[in-house]
Amino acid sequence: MTRNKAFPIFLAFLAMGFGDVVGPLVSLVKDTFQVSNFVASLMTTSGFIMFGILSIPMGVFQDTKGKKYILSVGLIVAFFGLIIPMFFGMYGPQTVVDPDSNLKLYALFFSIFLLGAGATTLQVAGNPIMRDVSLPGRYSSNLSLGQSIKAIGSSMGFLIPPAVAIWFGLDWTILFPLFAIIIVITLIWVQSIRIIEVKAPEARPASISTSFALLKNPFVLMMVTGIFLYVGAEISMSAKIPILMANVYGFTDFGLWLAWGLFFLPIFVGRLAGAFLLRKFRAGHFLMFSVLLSILGLILLFFGSQYVAFTGIVLVGLGFSNVFPLIFSITVDAMPERANELSGLMVTAIVGGALVPPVTGAVADVNVLLGFMVPAACIIYVLVLAVRSVNR
Repeated sequence: MTRNKAFPIFLAFLAMGFGDVVGPLVSLVKDTFQVSNFVASLMTTSGFIMFGILSIPMGVFQDTKGKKYILSVGLIVAFFGLIIPMFFGMYGPQTVVDPDSNLKLYALFFSIFLLGAGATTLQVAGNPIMRDVSLPGRYSSNLSLGQSIKAIGSSMGFLIPPAVAIWFGLDWTILFPLFAIIIVITLIWVQSIRIIEVKAPEARPASISTSFALLKNPFVLMMVTGIFLYVGAEISMSAKIPILMANVYGFTDFGLWLAWGLFFLPIFVGRLAGAFLLRKFRAGHFLMFSVLLSILGLILLFFGSQYVAFTGIVLVGLGFSNVFPLIFSITVDAMPERANELSGLMVTAIVGGALVPPVTGAVADVNVLLGFMVPAACIIYVLVLAVRSVNR
């Protein structure tokens, strides 16, 4: 029965990945609306800003209303974000958008803003509720599997637009009705199950002040900082690998696809494998292995050889794949009575994906390869965190 209850939660993780559509949307919006790189790049800000604003309040609200309720709220908010563009004619047919049609562009920004709010809410509820629907000892494993399914949702933004353009003559806006249908199915399925949410008897009511007070705990502060730096490192890598493909190795036409195959595909495979390996290995030891694999991959980027660098990118993707669910599950397992507040804090730390990449970009303006030193520094911090987790 517990296993059956996990299925709709896994589908919610797929919907959670739709928030990452802001990545490929940057280039798609730039081409469709003929706007500058700066204006198009604001799309990512619209999506990521909600992680910094909404996560802790939602974690507190969740403590009162329950994780299933907040999960449903996230699905509904994301759904409204997806149907807004459809009211402006953006739903799949090949369209010629007037470059001066600012109304559609503003609607799209508001859509991504709501989609980001929905993804934030789903992260706050989805990560800890997985503990309630998991068999004893399977939380870390199921959370890695959930994150691998989230990676499928994230990849759909890269893979579907060119496919529907070639096979069906549709454009990238088909993502909006497709994602909306999946979210409706997920919402109906989640509402159909009864979830017993485990709450420790000694747990105190959560508030914004008690959430921030947890940062006085050195362990919590260390883990939250680890999430911030890891997400910043991952987004930096995903943004700079296509540039590396083009500027250093000359892959201009297929750079984005190659970057997906070398980095995002290993992340998906690694999370899927991690879901099974974590049934046999302790989370702390697996985190140590993942970080060491990431560092090895980053080192290989600086050897100058194309194929050695490609191998390094694959290793980084495999190493990165389970870092987020491992840090999250280790933290919640250590303090289950504060799960809602911890979830809010750690999802807030995802804002590292908006703050670390500009630093990486500034360094990369000096030298593309040198820019990878920033995510490397972030992962070295996570190595320290991993050592402490093994010894804890």
